[in-house]
Amino acid sequence: MKKYYLNDLSEQKLSELSLRKHLLSEDVFKTVKTIGEQVRTEGDKALLAMAEKFDKARLTSLTVSEDEKKEALRGLDAELKKAIDTAFANISRFHAAQMPESKKTETYPGVWCWQEFRAIEKVGLYVPGGSAPLFSTALMLAVPAMIAGSKEICICTPPDKNGKVHPAVIYIADKCHVATICKAGGAGAVFAMAYGTESVKKVDKIFGPGNQFVTAAKMAVSQDTSIDMPAGPSEVLVMADASSDPEIVASDLLAQAEHGPDSQAVLVCTDDATAEKITAAVDRQQTVLPRRLIAEKALANSFVMIAPDLKESMRFVNMYAPEHLIIGVKNWQEFIPLINHAGSVFLGKNASESFGDYASGTNHTLPTSGFARSLGSVSLMSFGKMLTFQTIDDGALLSLGKDVAVMAAAEGLDAHKNSVDIRMKKCGK
Repeated sequence: MKKYYLNDLSEQKLSELSLRKHLLSEDVFKTVKTIGEQVRTEGDKALLAMAEKFDKARLTSLTVSEDEKKEALRGLDAELKKAIDTAFANISRFHAAQMPESKKTETYPGVWCWQEFRAIEKVGLYVPGGSAPLFSTALMLAVPAMIAGSKEICICTPPDKNGKVHPAVIYIADKCHVATICKAGGAGAVFAMAYGTESVKKVDKIFGPGNQFVTAAKMAVSQDTSIDMPAGPSEVLVMADASSDPEIVASDLLAQAEHGPDSQAVLVCTDDATAEKITAAVDRQQTVLPRRLIAEKALANSFVMIAPDLKESMRFVNMYAPEHLIIGVKNWQEFIPLINHAGSVFLGKNASESFGDYASGTNHTLPTSGFARSLGSVSLMSFGKMLTFQTIDDGALLSLGKDVAVMAAAEGLDAHKNSVDIRMKKCGK
């Protein structure tokens, strides 16, 4: 990992370090465009061909059958099932608490305005597979969709080489009343959910993280179908000082690095000695990881920032706007007011990112690539929208109506003015 010293860096250099190295290339968008054309013209046929090409799975059907569901539910490991049930309860509790209350406000005598929550009816959830089946993403997306009240929930996820979907994904889908589980991955799955095929119904909004092709596909369809965010490769920024346990900090960096070779793990710490202890611990722990080669590539794209005053480093932290921010120091409470831009924040020595990834209750579908400067995590509100209502009584019509008519006339919108004038003339009749 490269090392930088905060006090030696210009604003321009800090800005450069905040840029992610995996920006989507022209070639990626060209490939995705071709995939999109194939899915839109060939439907299921294109998805079946992609499953064979990319997932090495020869499928006769894209949809998980009832028999497959029963087999998966019977075969799911009991300990894993129990862990999923605990996570399900915590995630449900956290997201249910986000349901907004409808509150009427009298903005003017006789004018009542309010908002009410309505679920997005048809949602498509992308659950990544690839080198690791991320069934936890099914929890993070299907639970809030169910609580919000979405009527049709579709999961798309790549099959394994035997044409199977991980039993945990099927179990979670069953708990969340998911209508369809489709064996489709990558950009093809995104286009299928956006435009529909024989097996995949068109949805109103697409959720879920993925590789650069999934991200590019979501960006491509966003003109026609709403998306949650253009989430890219995962990332973490860990803040540490002499009080931090080097082994714990190293484990946090590696937990992120093992996601993929294009992931990034950034360490911000107070001094060289602390940094050396942590990087030595990274080297020790890395040697025994099954995914160590992936972690090595990710760490090669990562770096260490030495900042004697961690509070001063917050200007860089907010500029970087990490997907995950871990503040592993004793006085973590002092940093909360200084945090402006981060997807999800983990405070204190016990708050491993893994809790947020699986079972604490917060959502792990988060903005990456600096999008945390303008976007937050997926939440219950992501699966719905607020409808605005208003009602006007006769008194308000005759009083406030005059001001409305004046403003409409000033904008040259006579039909707007007339719609009020006519009501005022007929009021009480």
